[in-house]
Amino acid sequence: MIRLEQILTPGRSLVNVPGGSKKRVLEQIANLIARELPGFDAQDIFESLVARERLGSTGFGNGIAIPHCRLTGCQAPISAILHLDAPVDFDALDAAPVDLLFVLLVPEAATEEHLELLRQIASMLDRSEVRDRLRNARNGEELYQIVVDVQNGR
Repeated sequence: MIRLEQILTPGRSLVNVPGGSKKRVLEQIANLIARELPGFDAQDIFESLVARERLGSTGFGNGIAIPHCRLTGCQAPISAILHLDAPVDFDALDAAPVDLLFVLLVPEAATEEHLELLRQIASMLDRSEVRDRLRNARNGEELYQIVVDVQNGR
């Protein structure tokens, strides 16, 4: 079974990210992934994320969003986690602004894997002590390590 720490890197774990608006945050996610993974186009990623948001907000509640989409040309799942410097309105289910985003990009055909990874992210972020630990991370390395620790039951 695929696990989150296999598709996340410290370089895609960011703290104090300037938010501003939902659109701006999605642009930053797209730019981050395109910078880290040559061959991916930031505009394609951005448009795929926006298209998914149009189907319904990925704002999950408790200040969390899980922006995700299928991406043409993506060979394996890719993840990123961002803690914003200030919460933004994300049209979340509970109407609370979002400051913690767990991003998931998957190949077009990866249905089972996609659902399994979303389940792992959701069950991890469902726990208030995990959300608190993530929000208190001082840097990307720490943010990444918290995800690894939680995945390993620590």
